[in-house]
Amino acid sequence: MKTLVLMPTYNEAAGIVHSLEHLLQVNQDVDVLIIDDNSPDGTADLVEKLSKSSARVSLLKREGKEGLGKAYLAGYRWGLAAGYQRLVQMDADGSHRPEDLSKLLESESPLVIGSRWVSGGAVENWPLHRQLISRFGNIYAAAATGLKIRDLTAGFRVYSAELIQQLQLSDLEAQGYGFQVEMTRRVAKLGVEITEVPITFIERESGASKMTRGIVLEAFWLCTKWGIQRLIRR
Repeated sequence: MKTLVLMPTYNEAAGIVHSLEHLLQVNQDVDVLIIDDNSPDGTADLVEKLSKSSARVSLLKREGKEGLGKAYLAGYRWGLAAGYQRLVQMDADGSHRPEDLSKLLESESPLVIGSRWVSGGAVENWPLHRQLISRFGNIYAAAATGLKIRDLTAGFRVYSAELIQQLQLSDLEAQGYGFQVEMTRRVAKLGVEITEVPITFIERESGASKMTRGIVLEAFWLCTKWGIQRLIRR
């Protein structure tokens, strides 16, 4: 199956070349689309140079930073237009191991989630407070949405192109990491299978995290809103 890895970037020049080369070496049957939000550090220039020597690397330049959600939506449209059958979400900073991607691609589920919080999953180099924030956030999101998923905020995912085409994505509310919860919620409403596969998440070694207080608050507010809506509909 034709598989496209989508990697949104903003100021990832320090590690993007290594991340791409590692991914392409370990996974010989995937292509990569970098979705760059006009990074001032020259990330797009490095990717463009690499794309000239590898037909498996493509670059989608955007005018500015609009959030994770809109970056992935642009990537979905590009991948669907190019005829890819599977669309992978993957971080560009090395936190998602290319070695784990093959495990996700073995599943035939329409949505496969690389999970840190199922049996066999792990995180490395994360301080305790980051682990607690992630665990609490996932427990809260699961309780609010009623979904039996252990890692709702996970960003390492494989969607079938057919599933993406079935989803109504024009009115998505979330732009930050709440986007992952909202996508899972919409998939669950279709009644299709969702599979969690254990992965090892490794904290980035270069560059700065894009997690901000605003992103956390957006996800908390939206999960609360969805939880209230679910209670009202009962």
